[in-house]
Amino acid sequence: MFKPAITGTGVFTPDQIITNAELVEAFNAYVDLYNAQNAEAIAAGDRAAKEHSSEEFIFKASGIEQRYVIDKSGILNPEVMHPLLRQRSDDEPSLMAEMALDAATKALAQAGKTAADVDAVICAASNLERAYPAVAIEIQDLLGIEGFAFDMNVACSSATFGIQAAADMVRSGSIRSALVVNPEICSAHLEWRDRDCHFIFGDVATATLIEREEAATGPYFEIKSTRCATDFSNNIRNNNGFLRRSRPDGVKDRRDMQFMQNGRKVFKEVLPLVAEHIAGHMAEEGVNANDLKRLWLHQANKSMNDFIGRKVLGRSPEPGEQPNILQEYANTSSAGSIIAFSKHSSDMKDGDTGLICSFGAGYSVGSVVVQRHG
Repeated sequence: MFKPAITGTGVFTPDQIITNAELVEAFNAYVDLYNAQNAEAIAAGDRAAKEHSSEEFIFKASGIEQRYVIDKSGILNPEVMHPLLRQRSDDEPSLMAEMALDAATKALAQAGKTAADVDAVICAASNLERAYPAVAIEIQDLLGIEGFAFDMNVACSSATFGIQAAADMVRSGSIRSALVVNPEICSAHLEWRDRDCHFIFGDVATATLIEREEAATGPYFEIKSTRCATDFSNNIRNNNGFLRRSRPDGVKDRRDMQFMQNGRKVFKEVLPLVAEHIAGHMAEEGVNANDLKRLWLHQANKSMNDFIGRKVLGRSPEPGEQPNILQEYANTSSAGSIIAFSKHSSDMKDGDTGLICSFGAGYSVGSVVVQRHG
């Protein structure tokens, strides 16, 4: 048996930013256009008028101030309201693979390793660009990695579930190391015309290199243990898929083909689930609240993270104990906790213990207890 360790991480950040002010201006222009075009139906009571959004509403609801996206032009066009991504030929790298390649290259560089040191690639994301061939195999090919690769989807928990799969394979000795990559083009499955959620998501890609502890050449985080759980719920859902053309209604742009959630139920049901999951994992590992130096949570909503932090630590987290990055990145689905870990872990001391946790649709929740060495 081998001890698995995180030896490198990488983050790809798009170069386009949408501030809350820009988003609200575009959304409100769309609302005015929609209400004008449907004035008669609204007056007759056959259709509800849409309401304006505001910067104050967005920040209070989420703690988000901006988001990075692959394409902002279409999103900010009141007559489009979604990203405009060009169709790539089959001979070109896919967009997800291109994003993942950037993050993976950074993770390898941080660990001081090359493609020759990697045996597997797991592409774990909330939405895959295509059904097949697996995006992971394309990433493997672009990196020049020998071995195997596969895709997996556990929505916002995909990163921690991927880390568990990789850690288990490293621990058993079946592989030396694996790259877990999380390319998230969340802007493409968000309904930008919905006031309740139009501000939630951003785009990003993250990568985590998991190796045998003995292979580490610099500071690393030993993966002490992992824990995953699922509990079926329809409260976060996206009904898009290859069967849509077979549906008798023939509607190509149904609301349920983008991200949908019952926010109040999610808040009420997910928070205790996550808090209990983390508490159980810590108890199993013999980690008490005073031992936990850092908590890297899924970046969905500041209020949710603050609640979980208080439950786990038994008090309000001190600055830096529970880093938030959603004010800059917004919700990036599975990548959020890895961004927080990548950007807020280098200051930890030898022997310090931390916990990575992601949670979301499914419901699903995954946690990883790590300890700093070096």
